[in-house]
Amino acid sequence: MQKIVIEGGQPLHGRIAIGGAKNAALPLMAASLLTDGVLTLSNLPHLADITSMLNLLAQHGIGISMLGSAANGGHAGRVIGLDGGQITSTTAPYDLVRKMRASVLVLGPLVARMGEARVSLPGGCAIGTRPVDLHLKALEAMGTEITLADGYVHAVAPKGLKGAVVRFPFVSVGATENALMAATLAQGETVLENAAREPEIGDLAHCLVAMGAKIEGIGSERLVVQGVPSLHGASYSVLPDRIETGTYAIAAAVTGGDIELTGTSISLIGSVVDVLQKAGVTVTDTADGMRVARTSGRLHGVDVMTQPFPGFPTDMQAQMMVLMCTAGGAAMITETIFENRFMHVPELARMGANITVHGASALVRGVERLSGAPVMATDLRASVSLVLAGLAAEGETVVNRVYHLDRGYERLEEKLAGCGARIRRVDGSA
Repeated sequence: MQKIVIEGGQPLHGRIAIGGAKNAALPLMAASLLTDGVLTLSNLPHLADITSMLNLLAQHGIGISMLGSAANGGHAGRVIGLDGGQITSTTAPYDLVRKMRASVLVLGPLVARMGEARVSLPGGCAIGTRPVDLHLKALEAMGTEITLADGYVHAVAPKGLKGAVVRFPFVSVGATENALMAATLAQGETVLENAAREPEIGDLAHCLVAMGAKIEGIGSERLVVQGVPSLHGASYSVLPDRIETGTYAIAAAVTGGDIELTGTSISLIGSVVDVLQKAGVTVTDTADGMRVARTSGRLHGVDVMTQPFPGFPTDMQAQMMVLMCTAGGAAMITETIFENRFMHVPELARMGANITVHGASALVRGVERLSGAPVMATDLRASVSLVLAGLAAEGETVVNRVYHLDRGYERLEEKLAGCGARIRRVDGSA
């Protein structure tokens, strides 16, 4: 099993190119099931989750064509054609779905186009229960008959989907995506109330419109969809990854460095930028993206509470906690989205962090410096938080179980090393 070894204490300087957003790409890929045409997606990141979704779509009969890639030696910005001309299976089997929670996003498109779907209950990171009941209730409101048996969701809409008013009791990105895709082919009007407003939702909606869907209210909590008989193929570019953007912004801040992040924008991470600036980090626009620098003194502790967009993203909670570990004073980090999302805290404590957890909140008292130590990753964002801590720490940090990282960060070590980080990946036996 591979490990990442980091010699910390080196301020980072340089430029990092931000790739396409994994959390936008996955539902866009699932949307290929809605049309018998070809959906061409560009700026796709090269990640394990993307590969898992491609394998799942291929199993359903989607034809996959690699159409090229952008600069950087083919490492980033892949272009893939997804041909939905012939769906050969409406079953998403356990062996494929268990690897990635986003696999459940094939449910809505399959029911909408094929009238049925059999999808294994999903797996993914161990950061909470993350139930799919909101997905199912939305589809039921549109006329789907759903049964649960043997670990599978069996959804049938023998008379096709019907427009409905769906009000989510709480904000759910995945349920909004599934319902939105299904509604595009439903008969009549569907209204999604209390819909998620994340940029990835807007990206999906804009792609669906390019495919012929009729959607109003994009970017708001009320989406109105007029169903159409069919969708056609389209070409669409995935938006930049806001979590990758925020992660490398914190890499600059936590090491006392100065990094330009290209191919992205401040507008994608407004709530993160607010916290960074309150802490004493300089964030400015550039012609190609944004610059993040910590050029003077120790940072200040800032309280953070995760919330649905446009609030502070839960996927940035662990990274921001690392930054607060060495800031002056104290900071309260409160997690309101997922339970079990403080599993990185014991590992940070091994590195000298002073963190006390009280239920859904963690009180972080800043220390002068962190110390390198062997640590173990538990999920995707916890993994990268330990890498960030290693970059800031004195001495050597060894991050174990780094396969989580490959689900969400492309060429992480290469990008950081290009800015002066002393970081390398080694085999577990090394």
